[in-house]
Amino acid sequence: MKLSIGGPLKLAFRPWVEGLENVPAEGPAILASNHLSFSDSFFLPAVLDRKVTFIAKAEYFTTPGIKGRMTAAFFKGVGQLPVDRSGARGAGEAAIKSGIEVLEQGELFGIYPEGTRSPDGRLYRGKPGGLARVALATGAPVIPVAMIDTEKIQPPGKVMPKLMRPGIRIGEPLDFSRYQGMEHDRFVLRAVTDEVMYEIMKLSGQEYVDIYATAAKRQLSEAAKADKEAAKEAAKKEEAAKKEAAAKRTAAAARAQVEGGSVPDGKPHGKPHGEPDGKPDDEPDGKPDEEGRAGSAGVGRSGGERSGS
Repeated sequence: MKLSIGGPLKLAFRPWVEGLENVPAEGPAILASNHLSFSDSFFLPAVLDRKVTFIAKAEYFTTPGIKGRMTAAFFKGVGQLPVDRSGARGAGEAAIKSGIEVLEQGELFGIYPEGTRSPDGRLYRGKPGGLARVALATGAPVIPVAMIDTEKIQPPGKVMPKLMRPGIRIGEPLDFSRYQGMEHDRFVLRAVTDEVMYEIMKLSGQEYVDIYATAAKRQLSEAAKADKEAAKEAAKKEEAAKKEAAAKRTAAAARAQVEGGSVPDGKPHGKPHGEPDGKPDDEPDGKPDEEGRAGSAGVGRSGGERSGS
């Protein structure tokens, strides 16, 4: 990791670091960090001389295909520990056991108390099971860490990272030896977790949200689904309104044609062809014209003269 990826990563992105002296040169310690991006697990180990072991979801180790095998080989190569998250309690117990084993070997154990990446860049409530129980069971100091701007480099769902400088602030170690032997007291676990999250908030400058990130993701997903359904409904109503308006325009045009006489509507318009109206065809007004009268008279006289002669 440090030779093949760490060097080029630092050269390309040039991450700045504050508080590097707070990480002990040897001995066990817990690095509790906020979680903004998939790349958090690369930048933090890259700037440290020591190996950092994180727990990773089991899917990274069990995905089939060439890509899946390459991913599994990479995570195994950098010392990540698979944890099955199919059951919440099982996942928590596996994370605790893995963390204790790493610390008992005198190594650095990295953990994200939020349990998942922040969906919007804010800092969410820490889960008390893993971090606090590991810290109280081992007595290892907890070092708060703030990753800064890594979500801008590689947001969730993005494959190609954006070249920019991320930041890492490392706080002073927190000692919880006063709670030794109380790792099963849920109020103590909550107090330890909240104290760590408060220190991370001060280091990162993030807005704190007092709900779990998993719940926030669920709310955002439900809101996005509701917005999508609302958009579909609005589109249907708009389409229906367009069809109704088109039908009204068609009906209005049809009425205008009927009223203008260009389209038969079942009612007679004037005298139909061949229908008698009680008047001779050659005398539409009942009065013979002058030419007709003169012609009639001439015929009568002519006939009389011939008859008389």
